[in-house]
Amino acid sequence: MIKVIKVKDYEEASDKAFEVMKPFLVPGKVLGLATGSTPLGLYARMVKDHEENGTSYKDICSFNLDEYAGLPIEHPESYYSFMHRNLFDKIDIREENAHVPSGLGEDLEGQAKKYDAMIDACPVDIQLLGIGSDGHIAFNEPGTPFDSGTHVTDLAESTIKDNCRFFDNDISKVPTQAVTQGIGTIMKAKNILLIATGANKAQAVKDMIEGPVDVACPASILQKHENVTVIVDEAAASLLK
Repeated sequence: MIKVIKVKDYEEASDKAFEVMKPFLVPGKVLGLATGSTPLGLYARMVKDHEENGTSYKDICSFNLDEYAGLPIEHPESYYSFMHRNLFDKIDIREENAHVPSGLGEDLEGQAKKYDAMIDACPVDIQLLGIGSDGHIAFNEPGTPFDSGTHVTDLAESTIKDNCRFFDNDISKVPTQAVTQGIGTIMKAKNILLIATGANKAQAVKDMIEGPVDVACPASILQKHENVTVIVDEAAASLLK
């Protein structure tokens, strides 16, 4: 079941997302985290809450959705670097509890299976998601099977173009593969929180919520999950009936 919360703009979306996330910021909880520009406002609020209210992450565990393949973790655009820069280095989470898939090594598929096993052993209490303009969640591009586990994937041309802005607008620098939690892995989370803002997400949001459940829009599978909260600003909600 998808619960839709409509807000005015990105700032209000970030405020509302923090309200949804806050009850899970307690010892023993497992957070599913995401990268990209969408969650930055939420992460800023989590940091502020940690600094001002002393909310501790020492006994909280996290699993990130994805990582670029072949990008060293010290690269500023690796998702490992992104998470440390925007969240982990500003709160008291233990390094060994903050999991990001590895995009390095000889056997990425083997590592992906181990990542799934870790998540199975520590089920995610709330999974944070954004949505791509083509309806992808994590790096599960259109056509990805709904029962997929964590895997290596080729990035769609549209995704590579969308990410170009993070790589000096030089498409040759953008990784073409990633390691990503599969849709089946994501659907195991007990709760899902998806944030979508901006007019470029409007069609994807409509397809996710009102369209058929179809691999053409990977996010449409969320219609089958029991506890999904979608926060959309006016622009992203503009095509919803």
